[in-house]
Amino acid sequence: MSSCLFVGLGCTVAAPSRLEQPRPHMTAPASSQPPGERAVIDARLVQQVAQGDKQAFAELYDRFSGPLFGTALRIVRDPGEAQDIVHDAFVTVWEKASTFEASRGTAFSWVVTLVRNRAIDHVRMRRRRAELLGDSFLSDLGYPADGAAPAGDASALLGDEARMVRTAVATLPPEQRRVLELAFFGGLTQEQIAGTLQEPLGTVKARIRRGLLKLRESLTHQL
Repeated sequence: MSSCLFVGLGCTVAAPSRLEQPRPHMTAPASSQPPGERAVIDARLVQQVAQGDKQAFAELYDRFSGPLFGTALRIVRDPGEAQDIVHDAFVTVWEKASTFEASRGTAFSWVVTLVRNRAIDHVRMRRRRAELLGDSFLSDLGYPADGAAPAGDASALLGDEARMVRTAVATLPPEQRRVLELAFFGGLTQEQIAGTLQEPLGTVKARIRRGLLKLRESLTHQL
C-alpha cells in the first residue's frame, strides 16, 4: 500500500513503491509519445499544476520521476539521497509551477535542471563537510585515514549521518554553531564565511576549530 509522498498536498499524490514503477498514466506513457507531443503534454500538465490540479501533479510525477531519479542517482550515488532530491524538486514544481515558461524550454528540461542543481549542491556540501571534519575525525570514528577503507566511505558516512551532525551542531555555542552551519550546510569556505559574517578570517578559523573539537567529542559518543 502506497504512502503519502507530498504531505502538504494531501494523500491524493501518493508515493509509488519504487520510482521505477510508477502508477498507470491518464495519458499514454511519455516514452511512447513523439518528443513534440510529449513536450506539449508536459507543458499543459505544468500549467494545470500551477492552477492547483493535484491529479496533473501526480501524472507529472509519474512521467518524470524515473529519469529524474536516475539523474540524481548518477550524481549523488545514493538511492535514498536521490529520492530526497527528486521529492524536494517536485515540491518546488508544485510551489513554482506558475514561473515555468514554455518559450524558454521544455517542462522536463526545467525540472531536470532543478534536480541536477540540487544534486550538485548536495555533493558540494557533502565534500565540504568531509574537508572540514578531516581524516583525523573519521579515524576517531573507526574509519582509517591510511587508504585502507574504500574511497567512498567518508562521503557515505557523512551522508548517512548528516542528521546526527546537524543535531550535534545545534548544541554548540551560537558563534561556533553559526560558522559550522555555514560550512557544513551552506557549503561556504572559511573565506566566504568571514565575508558573510564580516569577521576576521582568523576569528572564523578559531571558531571552526573549537566547534569541531566539541563536535568530535559529541559525535564520538553517539556513533
